[in-house]
Amino acid sequence: MDALLHQIVSGLATGCIYGSIGLALVMIYQATHHINFAQGEIATFSTFIAWALLQQGFGYWSAFLLTVGVSFVGGVAIQRLIVRPVEKAPVLTNVIVFIGLVVIFNSLSGWIFDYTIKSFPSPFAQQGPLSSRYFSAHELGSFLVMLCVLLALYAFFRFTPVGLAMRAAAQNPDSARLVGIRVSWMLAMGWGLASAIGAVAGMMVAPTVFLDPNMMAGILIYGFAAALLGGIDNPAGAVIGGLIVGVLENLLGAYVIGTELKLTVALVLIVGTLTLKPNGLFGKQVVTRV
Repeated sequence: MDALLHQIVSGLATGCIYGSIGLALVMIYQATHHINFAQGEIATFSTFIAWALLQQGFGYWSAFLLTVGVSFVGGVAIQRLIVRPVEKAPVLTNVIVFIGLVVIFNSLSGWIFDYTIKSFPSPFAQQGPLSSRYFSAHELGSFLVMLCVLLALYAFFRFTPVGLAMRAAAQNPDSARLVGIRVSWMLAMGWGLASAIGAVAGMMVAPTVFLDPNMMAGILIYGFAAALLGGIDNPAGAVIGGLIVGVLENLLGAYVIGTELKLTVALVLIVGTLTLKPNGLFGKQVVTRV
């Protein structure tokens, strides 16, 4: 029973990270109606920035906040300089741009920080008050950090004028323009927030998987599964989908298929969702009149 509870609690901790990546994917999808294949590489590059700041003597939380800020600015810059010029281009053009961003950020991570595997510290003491028999201090700490991020985002989008404007710009840009909302800048801020969320997820996952330019490749697949399972147009659904994916991954990996095949859980969920319920568990079906 203790082992089962540990797998569930650990799955919720990792699932929160998957859900945050899924949320970032949903935010970009709502803004562009395209999947940002470079989300994982951008998060990895941000984590390398945090690692470099730590190497320069910054405290963990100082490096954390600086990295989140730099990632936000970087996300805005990517939208304004790279994505915005092709936002009305054909779908294939946008896909090529996103694939190009994958290659660029992966190469930059290796070129600047090299390809050797690096350890990334956890801010949560292994024998601290957060540890227990069911979860490690880092598992609970990362869960609490990601939960705070998600709650802060919910409050931002629900109660602030800028958050409401961003939601309006993503859901109905034409109507948003008519009421004076600067849609292009709202979408740029969405990119900035998605990059910042990815940075937080990268810094939380790095202590458990180690840091290298391909660190987020597998995590991104779990994020895709979370976004599709919850609904690619539903931010809250992506978070719930991430929790489901995290728990399923742990339980099936521990008791059914083994740890070597855990990634297939995400792949099966992706294919199964697209085949059986393309709108996800909480997504809405869009009907277009032609």
